[in-house]
Amino acid sequence: MMEHCYSLIIMSLVGLFLKTCASTVVPDSKPNVVLIMADDLGIGDLGCFGNFTLRTPNIDRLCKEGIKLTQHIAAEALCTPSRSAFLTGRYPVRTGMVSRDLNRAHYVLSSLGVRGGLPRNEITFAATLKKHGYSTALIGKWHQGLNCKYRNDHCHHPNHYGFDYFYGEPHTLASPCKRMPTRDTELAIESRLWFCMELLIIAVLTLTVGKLTHLVSIPWLFIISIIFFGFLVAFFWFFSFQNSVFWNCILMRQQEITEQPMKAERSGFIMMNEAVSFIKRNKDRPFLLFYSLLHVHVPLPTSNEFIGISKHSFYGDYVEEMDFLVGKVLDTIDADGLTNNTIVYFTSDHGGHLEAMRGRVHVGGYNGIYKGGKGMAGWEGGIRVPGMIRWPGILTAGKVIEEPTSLMDIYPTLAAVVGGTLPQDRVIDGRDLMPLLKGEIRHSEHEFLYHYCGPFLHAARWHPKNSDAVWKVHFVTPDFQPKGAIGCYDILFCQCLGENVTHHDPPLLFELSRDPSESKPLSPDNEPMYDTVIKTVKRAVKKFQKTLKPVPEQLTLYNKDLVWLRPCCGVFPFCLCDKQVGNFTM
Repeated sequence: MMEHCYSLIIMSLVGLFLKTCASTVVPDSKPNVVLIMADDLGIGDLGCFGNFTLRTPNIDRLCKEGIKLTQHIAAEALCTPSRSAFLTGRYPVRTGMVSRDLNRAHYVLSSLGVRGGLPRNEITFAATLKKHGYSTALIGKWHQGLNCKYRNDHCHHPNHYGFDYFYGEPHTLASPCKRMPTRDTELAIESRLWFCMELLIIAVLTLTVGKLTHLVSIPWLFIISIIFFGFLVAFFWFFSFQNSVFWNCILMRQQEITEQPMKAERSGFIMMNEAVSFIKRNKDRPFLLFYSLLHVHVPLPTSNEFIGISKHSFYGDYVEEMDFLVGKVLDTIDADGLTNNTIVYFTSDHGGHLEAMRGRVHVGGYNGIYKGGKGMAGWEGGIRVPGMIRWPGILTAGKVIEEPTSLMDIYPTLAAVVGGTLPQDRVIDGRDLMPLLKGEIRHSEHEFLYHYCGPFLHAARWHPKNSDAVWKVHFVTPDFQPKGAIGCYDILFCQCLGENVTHHDPPLLFELSRDPSESKPLSPDNEPMYDTVIKTVKRAVKKFQKTLKPVPEQLTLYNKDLVWLRPCCGVFPFCLCDKQVGNFTM
């Protein structure tokens, strides 16, 4: 009898142990992956990174339930190059996603009418996970190119880079994408131009038929003159509004345009519902979701439900709307029982946009204590971004890691998690974060990180092995305008080269663990390590640059807007459609 009781007790304890293990250990060797990237979000815009006036409870929840990365670094301070590095784990200077052009507009892909884009031979984390049986999707912003030779060749479409499913904006948010008083005037002008063109075409056809049937007696020269006049109107219309709402502000499902122009105020909720739907469709198999938010890029097309809810005007409203959308995705993961088997990562593509203004109101992000912002690839405010990663049962909740990490680390980290191998025919600049995240190692595997503005090296950081110091060396810095400002307000974006930058010889030196705001430059007079640090970093830069191979620059030669490459829903130039059905609810 006693033996039977002991057996029951042992079996109960074993059962309890197994049940406990089942609730804490990931049940599948291939976890789901949800990567969430904000656009232009400042590191100081989130509650868990020190903002006490903006409400971001859902994103803050990831900090609480996961690991917070406080020195998480973007490879560039602008959208297109930073995102290419995130996708490939490689510096943009290796892939050609850079520009030597003095025209700042060419530092990103400026239009859907350009031929440039992420080279097709580049391998992304989506392609690697797809090889390992993952269902993959990109919902949201792409900004890595679209067409090469023809309007519908879609040579740079996400489907070619490992994403099974795409729904979103192939370009990026721009000022014409939101209806504002000035934008309404522009749209009214465009509408009248369309109407005039239609009348002109009807008039030419009528006169031509009348002339051929001898019903009207007018010289052919008159008809030809009208045609020539119409051609001039059309020509100037296309090029006057070449970056207008009709050409760049579109939504696509897979390779079909669903909205042209898109209704930006509702697009965030449509994309959130697409993300939720993808999770639900794939909950019984491993999936990768890259949820690439349009938030919080200007022009801040906030839905009516969130207008006026924050303490920080237009920008604050858009941040709080973003947090709501992220919360809906997290709630879906929880509701479908996927929490313990899903890696969730959140970041921004670069720092907040200091020069973004609407009248006298600042509508860009807040970069906290860090100097600089979007477009400033050397200063911390342009490249230090919020980073957090959650994997219940595997990663310690509430942990904070202050070591240097990079957006480029996500690809090698995911490859290691799924048992994949990285490409052996190219340099991968990212590092597997899992040993650092799990506490197996204490020190970042990035001894050096290089901070490029386009193809020009502006700064580098050195985190010596077995040391807590993080040295930052600036070779070039942008000139803030007007003098004494904290950004380039007179020219809207800081430059990478030319007369609006300063070359430092000797270089500027900061020690970030003591001076994270880069406000106290060091010199041989106040820092005994000055000469050693400068020499070490210069040697590292020289060694790194020897690994760079010449590649075509996608943002220079190929970044010219071509009318015949612009996507069109309908018969060109009448490119208007709305194929959305539902998907607008909160």
